Amino acid sequence: MNVIWVNGCFDVLHRGHIELLKYAKSLGRHLVVGIDADSRIRKTKGQHRPFNNQEDRKFMLESIKHVDKVIVFETDSELRGLIYTLKPDAMVVGSDYEDKKVIGSEYAKSVEFFDRIGDYSTTKILESK
Repeated sequence: MNVIWVNGCFDVLHRGHIELLKYAKSLGRHLVVGIDADSRIRKTKGQHRPFNNQEDRKFMLESIKHVDKVIVFETDSELRGLIYTLKPDAMVVGSDYEDKKVIGSEYAKSVEFFDRIGDYSTTKILESK
């Protein structure tokens, strides 16, 4: 496989995120990560999120050896368009999406589900502070 796609908030990076990115990169040569824009996260997770702004989140992800490119998106249609343009060999999504509609999955050759690692969760990390 050549191009692999992963997307999400990646607000407070933790081991679960790194394991997901490592797994995704093992499937292909080029890992592209889409991250939700700050405005999109505020709409879905509330006004106190994201904890880290999109520029910082993008920088951190670009610094991880498994990641080749990071793209910020604001809407479902922009996300769908990015995936349509890339036509990835695989999309990697969390296994909690197995019974849900995965935006843009119709443009990927396959969808791979990744099981959560341990009890890692950005929400739990932020709630414990």
